[in-house]
Amino acid sequence: MYLLKNGYIIKDNKLIKKDIYIKDNLIVDKVDNPKVIDCTNLLISPGICDLHVHLREPGYESKETIKSGTLSAAKGGVTTLFAMPNLKPYPDNLKDLKYIMDLISKDALVNVYQYACITKGEAGKELADIKELSNYVLGFSDDGRGINDYKLLEEALLKIKEANKIICSHAEDYNYPADSNLNESEAVRKEIACVKNVGGAYHFCHMSTKESFKYIKEAKQEGLKISCEVTPHHLFLNKDMINDNPNFKMNPPLRSEEDRLACINALIDGTCEVIATDHAPHTKEDKNKPYAKALNGIIGLETLVPLVYTYLFKNEILPLNKFNDLLINNPRRIMGLDARSLEVGNVADIACFNIFEKHKYAENEILSKGKNSPFIGYELYGFCKYTFVDGKLVYGGE
Repeated sequence: MYLLKNGYIIKDNKLIKKDIYIKDNLIVDKVDNPKVIDCTNLLISPGICDLHVHLREPGYESKETIKSGTLSAAKGGVTTLFAMPNLKPYPDNLKDLKYIMDLISKDALVNVYQYACITKGEAGKELADIKELSNYVLGFSDDGRGINDYKLLEEALLKIKEANKIICSHAEDYNYPADSNLNESEAVRKEIACVKNVGGAYHFCHMSTKESFKYIKEAKQEGLKISCEVTPHHLFLNKDMINDNPNFKMNPPLRSEEDRLACINALIDGTCEVIATDHAPHTKEDKNKPYAKALNGIIGLETLVPLVYTYLFKNEILPLNKFNDLLINNPRRIMGLDARSLEVGNVADIACFNIFEKHKYAENEILSKGKNSPFIGYELYGFCKYTFVDGKLVYGGE
């Protein structure tokens, strides 16, 4: 039993002082003799939901494990995450999916939902057993690879629509160079055409170009069930900052300043309704190479809220009430999960963020096995101090 005392919550676009009581796994209106946690100057929020995380286990445990990845999530105030399927073995069949889910059940410190593959081995050639897998997952993805066989994609869409699930797409058209805007935007345009033909729910991962947002905005105006996400690195970094530093190398790559501003504008006008990390840990050996040979990807779970709070909310680029929408409500809604709030009776998935004090992010504090962040050394507001999952304190405390 806990009392989170003297903290702030977001209500009606303002910070309001509020005490929160936790008993068992629920938020309640009062408890006797609770353990008091001083939340003075902390923002108390429902736990963050991240739709795009690479936990690397099984298959790539030198980069991350379920345990280290979910500890990193807890440190970031992320209480629910969706794990991408580029693993070994791939979750493209029921046996391997269940094996992965058993590992998650054993080691995860936060709520983890595993994506299943759309195609076998993410090879884009033959569909996975979507009907069977759909009984165990909320979404399908071939993340890391674009499906360029659009007839096959339409077949997948139809099956996934029948199962009332969603595709989360890594949109990449291999007719264009990897660093070209057309590599992303043409894939987006063609995939939207598939959705128009077949219907169904479709989510675009890590959008990064002004053209992509234009196509997505038009598709939404036509009434298609399309959503998209943007990452903090595409919101706050551009290609002029790379300077051959491998920690600035990711896919999609950092784009022009015009594209970066388009990412922010997509949040402002509602074209993009989710911020997700694409947390992609690598070993130092993978990253400490010449830029051209280094692997793509950066970590992001621990800096998600600090970056977003500092640059979008503290600077009043976005109103405070969009914090819960972009980081909690919209991702949960898109994946068909129940809402989370701080009202009495809700599940106590809660994070407490220090929004009034700056903190310099240091490599030695990173709990992910990957240390590949371009944001090391940044001074930011909003680092997480306490995280609760199902009423249990999983990060913070003495």
